[in-house]
Amino acid sequence: MAIIPMPDNGAAKSAAGQSQNIDSGRRVLETEAAALSALAASLGDSFDQAIEMISAAEGRVIVTGMGKSGHVGSKIAATLASTGTPAFFVHPAEASHGDMGMIVRGDVVLALSNSGESKELLDVIEYTRRFAIPLIGITGNALSTLGNKSDVTLMLPACPEACPNGLAPTTSTTMTLALGDALAITLLERKGFTAKDFKVYHPGGKLGQQLMRVSEIMHTGDKLPVAREDISIREAVDIISNKGFGCIALVDANGVLSGLITDGDLRRHLLDESITSKTAKDVMSLTPRTGAPDMLVAEAMAVMNDLKNTFRKITTLIVVDETQKPVGLLHLHDCLRAGFA
Repeated sequence: MAIIPMPDNGAAKSAAGQSQNIDSGRRVLETEAAALSALAASLGDSFDQAIEMISAAEGRVIVTGMGKSGHVGSKIAATLASTGTPAFFVHPAEASHGDMGMIVRGDVVLALSNSGESKELLDVIEYTRRFAIPLIGITGNALSTLGNKSDVTLMLPACPEACPNGLAPTTSTTMTLALGDALAITLLERKGFTAKDFKVYHPGGKLGQQLMRVSEIMHTGDKLPVAREDISIREAVDIISNKGFGCIALVDANGVLSGLITDGDLRRHLLDESITSKTAKDVMSLTPRTGAPDMLVAEAMAVMNDLKNTFRKITTLIVVDETQKPVGLLHLHDCLRAGFA
């Protein structure tokens, strides 16, 4: 008797499970995206008041919250601090056991609690009331202790949690985090905080590298191979050899950059028998590529590499000021040592 094999439904079950997973993930993201839209639409006078309160503070922003709100609070404090608003996170439970001393007059407290009734926050709330320290609350319950006692209450719209049981903080923490970003970036824009300022707080890592300026790594002073354009070729060769950059920047009587001689330029003129009787001006390239001290190193590398023309790649860039006078020299090796590739 022949045995007829049963069909394997594993693949079908796997596909169905995958589809269910994707549907679940999309539902979460769509739920939270809708909540963020509602949050954006709800911003009003209280948000403006919070910005004014933080801007007027002589001290720091003290962020506090318990549980998931605490984790979000740590990130908000870090974002504020990195964008020009001094801030740090204080754990509310630790505050009740001595860390309250970290909060002083002149500070502003930003307290986070969706329910507004986290018992660990009560001591912090009372402390701010006792010492007249401004309190900004972010909560989903205006009638809560936090909502009632805050000087400014930033309300979270009544949006369902992405958790199907309505229990795990998901939508509420996403809104809180986004509202913290909104505060930080609004304060950044109000202060005119620039990329240069940002670099001060991000000296390391990829961000620090991306914001590095030419002035930070260029060669200056006596290291520069700079001379008057009317010097002899022999003098130019001596300077090129002594400075070790393979080039010399030439300036006119006013010190303005007029040209550049490289090792390559010299090699191209070797067969000219009258080379020794010529001045540097006779040999120099008249249109050297230059950079500015405040140019990003990444931009300077793009100028040196010149991807549009392989034959125009260079290894050194003369750095000039606003009057076109040489103030520095950037070598490709300097960029590589700084971590650029």
